[in-house]
Amino acid sequence: MKKIGLQWTALLAAIALVFGCAMQKPQVPEPVYQTPVLSAQMGSRSFGPKVDDFVVILDASESMSKAYKYEGYTKFSYEKTLIHRMNEAIPAMKMNAAMRSFGHGSCLPDKKTLLLSTHQPYSKAVIEKALQDVPCTGGTSPLACAIKGAGEDLEGATGRTAVLVFSDGLDMDNRPVTAAKALADEFGDRLCVYTVHIGQDPKGVQLLGEVASAASCGMAFTAEEIASGQGMADFVKTVFIAGESPAAPRVGDSDGDGVLDDMDQCPNTPRGVIVNRRGCPLDSDADGVYDSRDRCPDTPRRVKVDARGCPFDTDGDGVYDYMDVCPKTPKGAKANARGCWVIKNIHFDTGKATIKTAAYPALDEVIDVFRANPVLKAEIQGHTDNVGSAAMNQALSEKRAKAVFEYLVKCGTDPDRLSFAGYGYSQPISSNDTAEGRAMNRRVQLKPIY
Repeated sequence: MKKIGLQWTALLAAIALVFGCAMQKPQVPEPVYQTPVLSAQMGSRSFGPKVDDFVVILDASESMSKAYKYEGYTKFSYEKTLIHRMNEAIPAMKMNAAMRSFGHGSCLPDKKTLLLSTHQPYSKAVIEKALQDVPCTGGTSPLACAIKGAGEDLEGATGRTAVLVFSDGLDMDNRPVTAAKALADEFGDRLCVYTVHIGQDPKGVQLLGEVASAASCGMAFTAEEIASGQGMADFVKTVFIAGESPAAPRVGDSDGDGVLDDMDQCPNTPRGVIVNRRGCPLDSDADGVYDSRDRCPDTPRRVKVDARGCPFDTDGDGVYDYMDVCPKTPKGAKANARGCWVIKNIHFDTGKATIKTAAYPALDEVIDVFRANPVLKAEIQGHTDNVGSAAMNQALSEKRAKAVFEYLVKCGTDPDRLSFAGYGYSQPISSNDTAEGRAMNRRVQLKPIY
């Protein structure tokens, strides 16, 4: 009996050992990490920032609360660790930065995306504080809202920009890709999008890869690729550091723009001109004129420009064609902000059509325009604000237009070249809800007749 008892005891011990090993979580040690000192690695080589502005997007959604591959880490805590390491590795350079998050648990406001740090000069301390201001996870994964928010954060930025997305890419449809494409359309070649995937799900890897590919510049990374000190150094160099100065061109980089010849689509770029990843000079406003020679670098999309990169002003009134409501203003005539020929500084007594003497110089300028344009004909148009009845304002606008007509004729302008009409308050050019708007609406305008 003793022998049988000993056998059962041994068997039970073996079973306990097997189950104990099965229940114990395998420990995967995190790679030994040492913060790279990139300024020392670059040595005597000259380097500067690759971007002028960047936004970091942090995933704080519910899926990030799951355990990660390293003992003691969730995907969320490891994501924050990577951003902390990146922040520590970035060398001192002049850039602007912002940070926002999406998702959020009960410890944070119930919003799809939160601006954690406003767009301001880059500071390690500011980014670190913003990172610590998100202590919990929860909710859905509205990455598209965060990408759109990043565009709003960068509003007014005119230099090279980067958006960095840290996420597992889970519980999302294709909207983040659409949002990234819209951002790329807005910022053109000066935008780069970088993504860092935290997790093991291949669908998340694919989605974040498509987000990064939405812009003409950018790259998709995994957490493992940037986990080590060298990996983080390479990541920071790729995203933030412009590299060697043009005075020391790379081997196989004939024009010294930082893009090797076999990838350079613009191989003769002048020295010192900033280029995109294809080696072509940046065209921030996508008007077809490179930034290095663009005199009007903020032209709206799809507006035609001249060789200097400036919108056309066909009638030379100082108002670009795409903004000009009255595109055929005669030479020498003074136009308002809408491009219309308005007699400025013309004054009438309240409710009357008698021209004050202070308006004579402005009227004399109109006479000079008719003299400089011998075939010019025009309609003198009277306009009012909406104070008073429609009938009263209609009559008043006609009387004031007629008063200007009589002045011009009296001073030698051929009456056959003039006509006049009143429009009351039917054609405002500003809001009648403010004193400033009403003052703009009380005007005498000349419409050339061709």
